[in-house]
Amino acid sequence: MDKEKLWQAVLAVLEIQISKPNFLTWFKNSRLTDKTEEGEAIIALANNFAKEWVENKYHKTILEALNSQDNSIRRVKYTVLSAPLDQKSTETKKPQPSQPGFEEFKIDPESNLHPKYTFKSYIVGSSNELAYAAAMAVIKDVGKKYNPLFIYGGTGLGKTHLLQSIGNEIKNTYKNHLKVKYVPSEKFVNDIISSIRNKRMDDMKERYRTVDVLIVDDIQFIAGKEASEMEFFNTFNALYENDKQIILSSDRPPQATPVLEERLRSRFSGGMIADINYPDYEMRLAIIRMKLQEKNASLPNDIVDLIASKIQRNVRELEGVLNKIVFYQEVKDMEPTIKMIEEIINKTIKQSFKNITPNQIVQIVANFFELSEKDITEHSRRKEVVEPRQISMFLLKDLLGMSYSDIGHKLGKRDHTTVIHACEKISKNLPVNQNLNNKVVLIKEIINNK
Repeated sequence: MDKEKLWQAVLAVLEIQISKPNFLTWFKNSRLTDKTEEGEAIIALANNFAKEWVENKYHKTILEALNSQDNSIRRVKYTVLSAPLDQKSTETKKPQPSQPGFEEFKIDPESNLHPKYTFKSYIVGSSNELAYAAAMAVIKDVGKKYNPLFIYGGTGLGKTHLLQSIGNEIKNTYKNHLKVKYVPSEKFVNDIISSIRNKRMDDMKERYRTVDVLIVDDIQFIAGKEASEMEFFNTFNALYENDKQIILSSDRPPQATPVLEERLRSRFSGGMIADINYPDYEMRLAIIRMKLQEKNASLPNDIVDLIASKIQRNVRELEGVLNKIVFYQEVKDMEPTIKMIEEIINKTIKQSFKNITPNQIVQIVANFFELSEKDITEHSRRKEVVEPRQISMFLLKDLLGMSYSDIGHKLGKRDHTTVIHACEKISKNLPVNQNLNNKVVLIKEIINNK
């Protein structure tokens, strides 16, 4: 496989594991420029800032993705592109097939919105119809109905698509007379840090408090960051008091974010809260067919059915599987078989939790319930620790496949029959206890993003 095809394959893998905004931001114009006989891959990024960020945050993920496609690669080095990509080369290159899922970067610098996210490509079903209906109401009466609009749901369920679609629809409906700004909370925090460091807080206020519609994605990431919470609280109040629309997304409802300031929880709960759940089978089928149409690709019905049946929870994973399949069709000229699809799906599902350790799972569960690890492992029957301990046991078995004896030893040297009882109890109650199911889903999302 040559360098260009190899990097296209790697990008298809990365897109499954990285959120769409981050994928588009940091891997813009990235290239695999060299692959040495010593097993070193050299990746070129658009600028020094992108190079530093990708190297610090995504190095392990990139190395694993490269190695999965070419097991001779052992190291990765990062550099900066020496010339703009649109600069004409004196060398005539053979045209390459289009890269699945990696589109032109057309993000509007003023609003941070990408025009590809529209309601035309947004599938509505039972899992998201409340959030969709609330979005339509907000668009019709900006700043006055459902303010703030708070949308929550697990990773990869389409929150970003919905939020950006709302922003684009408001811009189109009101002919750009309303100023819309979309921002991931990570960027909001970085802007605050930069403004404090450079003593430019007035610029920060000008940027975020003069808009008509502020859309903040993944707002949970400001929790516990005192300066960010303070600035967002003041920004929220300034906008709200002037009937400006605020739209937020999170991976959980406001009251389930433990370290979030109570006054922010109160503000977030003061408008409309809508959840997005896992799509049902019919909705997953519709999403697959929509994605295939966008990619000008087609698959046999039995393969479409297999993908919809197997990928049940994460729409982003579903799209990542499709990207791989289309890649094999276009680049490798291979028609997918049932066996190939099953291998792609199994690898996609398994890779989510392969690097997590038992200690990390116990720590994440403890943090989720605002307990200490000692609370989980000690021999106490306090009501507030029983469920977290049983969930820990269930996840150690479900995600890592640990033996009952090993789990018992890990969690306070308990007998394996105690672990069996806990795992069976959680497994039995998950389908019928929505509250328990939500907790386990949220904890898995945290683990998956570790």
